Amino acid sequence: MPTTEREGWLPDVAVRLERQSVPAILLSPSYEVLLANTAYLRAFGDGAVGRRCYEVSHHYDAPCDQRGERCPLAAARATNQSARVLHLHHTPRGLEHVDVTLDPVRGRQGELVAYVETLRPVDTASARAHAGLQVGRSAAFNEALELALRAAPSDVPVLLLGESGTGKERMARAVHDASARASGPFVALACSGLSESLFESELFGHEKGAFTGASARKIGLVESARGGTLFLDEIGDVPPQLQVKLLRLLEARQFRRVGGVEPVDADFRLVCATWRDLEAMVEEGTFRRDLYFRISAFPIHLPSLRERVDDIPLLVEAILAELGSNKVPSEAACAALARRPWPGNVRELRNVLQRAVLLADGDVIEAPHVAARTSAAAPQPAPTGPVPPDAIVSLEEAERRYIAWAAAQPGLDRKTLADKLGISERTLYRKLGRVGDED
Repeated sequence: MPTTEREGWLPDVAVRLERQSVPAILLSPSYEVLLANTAYLRAFGDGAVGRRCYEVSHHYDAPCDQRGERCPLAAARATNQSARVLHLHHTPRGLEHVDVTLDPVRGRQGELVAYVETLRPVDTASARAHAGLQVGRSAAFNEALELALRAAPSDVPVLLLGESGTGKERMARAVHDASARASGPFVALACSGLSESLFESELFGHEKGAFTGASARKIGLVESARGGTLFLDEIGDVPPQLQVKLLRLLEARQFRRVGGVEPVDADFRLVCATWRDLEAMVEEGTFRRDLYFRISAFPIHLPSLRERVDDIPLLVEAILAELGSNKVPSEAACAALARRPWPGNVRELRNVLQRAVLLADGDVIEAPHVAARTSAAAPQPAPTGPVPPDAIVSLEEAERRYIAWAAAQPGLDRKTLADKLGISERTLYRKLGRVGDED
């Protein structure tokens, strides 16, 4: 764009850009970086101005949408509105997740003249191996992370769905850490196996003398989560008789301690998680419909490890760092890990690596150390079929074994497998979750 055409509006935009505390750049409609504010220069360096944004951030020779990614500028140009997307950007520190927002800039006559792009580095996940953080670069992982970041600033209830072992608690923490409640507590409750009395006592607390053994007042988790986030894991395991108590809490935003008479105000953001198919449970009558609608305002599907195989090397590196191990997997070991069906997902991968670290005498983890069935001497052969021909097992066990065997067959994504089994993806998702629970 000729300089003379910019003279009328550019100074105002430059001031607006510099006032922002987050990294921001000004883009021409042809992707050229016209300006960069101080926060951008501090975070990403000073080599962007005069170059195309896709060259700087992605090292591409063409716009993102021509390289298989969503392009916020193309979206903003098509809709004439703001656009937002989560991208992986090259930065001085390496690849990073960046939350990108693009806003149109209009000239004195209301004509579109440029775009302001704000770039917020994401510190709740990592595109590099990082102990203690959820890590990933795959499209499936990035999609889930983007949804979590969109939901985080509001107090809308979030429902995390996914197979057992997919990292739902870490994603719940990411929602909390990116929210306005990040300075408040993050309180988690595993709902599986709780009796009615224990559920109430854990959630609401109790007064002194409320029951035998209640020698002092106990503050419950709802009260402990004041100003922060309450994470209810395995919400699908809450029995129907307890679901009504939870519904009452969410509707009234008040509760009474067990043995108490005075209502106590509740102030928390709710995040729930389950591997179960809650919609199917609602239809079966095992999960309350009104409670389901209360907790599922913003559902997020967390991908299985089979859906993000490209992330396995990154996860392996991060998990080994968390385990405090300097050992590294060989190429053969990496290939073996990529071929496994992973019904237990990231949790299973962690268990495999814990065992491999102990089995590997040297600094290198070899394929036998990560085999599905292994000993210090040699891997055991994998079963050739879902159920041994001379075995008699229950129908439930036969189905479980068959589902596990079918999921282990190479070249089948979840939709294809569901079609071959003659069931819906949702039903398959539920059955795979049961397989993961048993393993």
